[in-house]
Amino acid sequence: MDASNGGAQSTACLSVLFSPPRSPCRLLGAHDGASLGTDTIAGFSARAARPLSCVTASSMNLVIQSSAPLSADHHTTLIALARGSHATVIDASSLRIAHASVAQRGDVEVYCAAHQLDYAFVDAGRQLRDFGLVAMDMDSTLITIECIDEIADFCGLKAEVAAITEASMRGEIKDFNESLTRRVALLKGLDASALERVYEERLQLSPGAERMLTGVKEAGLKTLLVSGGFTFFTEKLKARLGLDFTHANTLEIVDGKLTGTVIGEIVNADVKARTLCETCATLGIEPTRAIAMGDGSNDLKMMAAAGLSVAFRAKPVVREAASVAFNHVGLDGLLRLF
Repeated sequence: MDASNGGAQSTACLSVLFSPPRSPCRLLGAHDGASLGTDTIAGFSARAARPLSCVTASSMNLVIQSSAPLSADHHTTLIALARGSHATVIDASSLRIAHASVAQRGDVEVYCAAHQLDYAFVDAGRQLRDFGLVAMDMDSTLITIECIDEIADFCGLKAEVAAITEASMRGEIKDFNESLTRRVALLKGLDASALERVYEERLQLSPGAERMLTGVKEAGLKTLLVSGGFTFFTEKLKARLGLDFTHANTLEIVDGKLTGTVIGEIVNADVKARTLCETCATLGIEPTRAIAMGDGSNDLKMMAAAGLSVAFRAKPVVREAASVAFNHVGLDGLLRLF
């Protein structure tokens, strides 16, 4: 997570954890990737909204996670840096420090960045079962690839399409609809069998994906895969992983060939946020009981609507806005926060 907001912060009354936007189900701007007006405090979004509760430093845990085993030296140093009371080993690669001082975020940030560790200040009173839904982006979040880039490889246009994808995900192309339309148009005439080849030969789940899904299901949460990608892949993943809900774009196929167009409404940032809120309504829960996970700028509005947002190996603009950033650990890092 970026250190641009490092340094001491007031801990008197922090809207640090699971703080909702003013109107979670109201779309937050005319353009994808628009500024959401968030500040980052202790690695969690402090949005311009009424706090759910007053959180003081004494009620915060600091969770440290690594992709490799944590040495005892890390334990000692981190307890001192966080000014915590004691540490509990979660497993060989993660540690929970009780009564951590949010004001020490800057020092923790620098140390974790230097040692490739992920950290999060977490309300000690929260549990995973307090939530009711996990909403996930697909490309580069639940899975390791950008499907449209791999499809384009079958017509020799991967570099061109990938350049547009990257610019869009970084927020440099503000109109996601235009970005997707341009990329899909380049696929015109491609044999639809390329979709199956991408799924079978190139699509891989992100590290920790299956363990994360097993854990959230055991805690009673429902799952939503909402993607600016394509239904061909989301539906296969729904069946494979036992997901509850999916929503994505539909590629038009005529006579076994891609026409270069998408059928119906494009799933952009606004639609992702709306889908999260509509799914919460279906489940009878508030959006503050949703967790949203994503990596690109078109995930920002969905993440802002949720009670907890997780940036997974994400673009800088997303890391800065998210509640938590996983830059090194897998998706199953979510389970160790609580």
